[in-house]
Amino acid sequence: MKKYFLLFSLLILGISSCKKDSFDAAKQAAADDAAIKTYIAANNIDATKDPSGVYYQVLIPGTGPYPTINSSVNVNYNGKLLNGTVFAPLSSLTSSLTTLIKGWQIGIPYINTGGRILLIIPSGLGYGNNPSGSIPANSVLVFTIDLLSFSN
Repeated sequence: MKKYFLLFSLLILGISSCKKDSFDAAKQAAADDAAIKTYIAANNIDATKDPSGVYYQVLIPGTGPYPTINSSVNVNYNGKLLNGTVFAPLSSLTSSLTTLIKGWQIGIPYINTGGRILLIIPSGLGYGNNPSGSIPANSVLVFTIDLLSFSN
């Protein structure tokens, strides 16, 4: 009997130690969307919502063809949080779009060379519930991106 009690205790202990705080992605997405809508209204932004949840506003359309997910892009950008905290002052970047956050992969193809776009990216399409440098977990990201050039 003691043997079964010990096995049962170890089983319960093992199960309880494996339990982690569950992250509710749907709840976070809804909270992000509400915060984004509040930000858009407060800042008089005329943004469009992509089916993915990324909000964007084409500020300068640019000319020529559009980049694709397989493009390597050359951009100038700045990034901030909804509260105005700047985490990426004006910076330059050349990178394959496939290696960048999902929100950029979705948003950058909306502009062509010479274009500028405002992207408001929910946390799930940014860094999710993982902090990254000075960016807290579950942060909505706001980017202004100038597409200087791209290659396929």
